[in-house]
Amino acid sequence: MRTRRLGTSGLKVSTVALGAWTTYGDSVQDRARVTQIVERALEGGVTYFDNADVYARGEGERILTGVLHDLGVPRHQLVLSSKVFWPMSDHPNDRGLSRKHVLESIDRSLERMELDHLDLYFAHRYDPETPMHEIVEAFSDVVRSGRAHYWGTSEWTADQIAEAHATAKASGLVAPVVEQPNYSMLHRERVEERIVPMARRIGIGLVTFSPLAMGMLSGKYDDGVPVGSRFANVPKFGERLLTDVNRRRVLALAEVAKELGASRAQLALAWVLREPQVASVITGATDVAQIEENLGADALELSDEVVDRIDRILADEEA
Repeated sequence: MRTRRLGTSGLKVSTVALGAWTTYGDSVQDRARVTQIVERALEGGVTYFDNADVYARGEGERILTGVLHDLGVPRHQLVLSSKVFWPMSDHPNDRGLSRKHVLESIDRSLERMELDHLDLYFAHRYDPETPMHEIVEAFSDVVRSGRAHYWGTSEWTADQIAEAHATAKASGLVAPVVEQPNYSMLHRERVEERIVPMARRIGIGLVTFSPLAMGMLSGKYDDGVPVGSRFANVPKFGERLLTDVNRRRVLALAEVAKELGASRAQLALAWVLREPQVASVITGATDVAQIEENLGADALELSDEVVDRIDRILADEEA
């Protein structure tokens, strides 16, 4: 597994990461099964494991990191992250990015994960109710206290990230080094037109989520919506992605993948990794076969000709 440098920071992450979102502690609660998935990920060279406090209300943190502890992986070989923003209870201060919530939440995450520090701590969304200086100062204190090595943002706008960076530089605080956006073949304009240019300008690295568009790009929904799938469990995802145009695009992409000797999932992941600003693509896996398939994307190189062909497919409303 290759590693890439995270923006202009010194941190390196595996190009393929494993995340807990909607999976561990939620759709997959069998610890033995999670252990098998994580073991294969580690064997394949995955070093970056992504989490958030809100994933299964803390169970994602407990299960995924607990398995890593059980497997005895040396801490220095791992890049572990979590996030803060979404409500963790009905209390008005148990949400957002206030100094109170950020500093209390990092301690609760570390307790659930049985760690003394994280490598990355993310502001899971932007908080319009908290002043930018308070947000940046809180995350700066998280880093300077040793509770995380770096901090970043997730699904912030380019202007918000740039403002956080400028605020940190002007005030002698710690600037964010990473943004985690939703980025895939079917959700690309915002990242490519706004986030990537900003990231290049100020040295922010990207670690992206939902690279398979909730499984749409893997071909899972070619023949309908399987029972237990994400589109079945969360219909709003399917309403946005499961369109006739996207079905035709996914079928056309299948031909490209076949010619390359790859699966559609591997093609989709390799396509995200074609962007130099992307350090890692965060994948999910509910079984060993899925993580095995995802690992294969690291070795798949896409020529300019193939990328151009994919772009034509994605741009064609009649694909």
